[in-house]
Amino acid sequence: MENLTRIVLAYPILEGAFKSGIATVDTLAGGPPSVDLATVMPGAKSAIVFAVALDQGPIPDYLGKKDRLSYEREYNKVNSIASGIGVKLANNMSQRGFPAVPLAANDVYRDDTPMGRFDMCPPISLRYLAVASGVVSFGWSGNVIDEEHGACLILGGVVTSAELLPTEPLIQEDNYCDECRICSGVCASGLMSPKEMTHVSLGGRTFSYAARRTYMRCQYVCGGNAGLHRSGKWSTWSPARFLIPDEDEAFLPLMMAAGSLYGRRPEGEGGRYHSMMDDKLYTTCGNCQIVCVPDKDERKRRYKLLAEGGVVVQNEDGSLDVVSPEKVEERLAAMPPEHRALYDGDLTSSEIPPEIQGQAPPYRKE
Repeated sequence: MENLTRIVLAYPILEGAFKSGIATVDTLAGGPPSVDLATVMPGAKSAIVFAVALDQGPIPDYLGKKDRLSYEREYNKVNSIASGIGVKLANNMSQRGFPAVPLAANDVYRDDTPMGRFDMCPPISLRYLAVASGVVSFGWSGNVIDEEHGACLILGGVVTSAELLPTEPLIQEDNYCDECRICSGVCASGLMSPKEMTHVSLGGRTFSYAARRTYMRCQYVCGGNAGLHRSGKWSTWSPARFLIPDEDEAFLPLMMAAGSLYGRRPEGEGGRYHSMMDDKLYTTCGNCQIVCVPDKDERKRRYKLLAEGGVVVQNEDGSLDVVSPEKVEERLAAMPPEHRALYDGDLTSSEIPPEIQGQAPPYRKE
């Protein structure tokens, strides 16, 4: 096992990751259901976890509303690289006689939660595995962070029956997170609780981060159904201006109503196909992740780029314009009413189209 451990730790690095680690059944003991390796492979004993860095070059222009596509392409590419490394490593291990299952970096969800796949819970939490194995630490936001790349990284992994040797977790208190909460300031959805904390026990060690409110907040905003910050001074790359409520319970009907309008918007440039959508999903947010870097001055600069970057509106041909918050009302007023209604207005449960009433969001056309 020492030789196999050496090989599987080196493999992701040679394929493009910057760090790798190993979590085992013992080092994950006491954790939530999302660290049960048997979920994806009965009899699994270990997991190899690794991190691939995002190229941060496109991030300032993305946050500053100058260029959306470059960062979207980088994000999609690195997700594909992380997933691909997992597939190659799992195949390599299986060929050596150790059955292994790759973990996708994104877009694979469990069916055994209250709302099934609509809860968007992964089969295995790569975050928890990565923290337990010392690949990364938790930041206050709940995003995982690295001393060089910050939170600008994508995780991948492999679950295996091999009894590999575990790697040690990092000391949580030694990471660069100073709880500046800029991550919360760039989150239009209000996902992170300002007061409550989540505590997770993994292998006898406790890890903590800000409690998340309903994940529908992130689905609603990062999914592009809304994007205007409550200040009205900036938005994500989503052109939608629908209400982002304070109450968690209000999100289900709003998501359904906003989602019905999402599918009627003109198709834009770029995007990708998510497993729970028939229309393209565009990268419009992710701000809490890409604002978080070790240099606090850079964090502040990225926040300023976003906060002063303006508000996005979509034209009838699908193209996006960025306008100042002072000018946006003029643009909205000049739109044909049927076009403006796709982005702006009072969404209530009574406005949910009859054909999707009772469905869970995100919904599929069929």
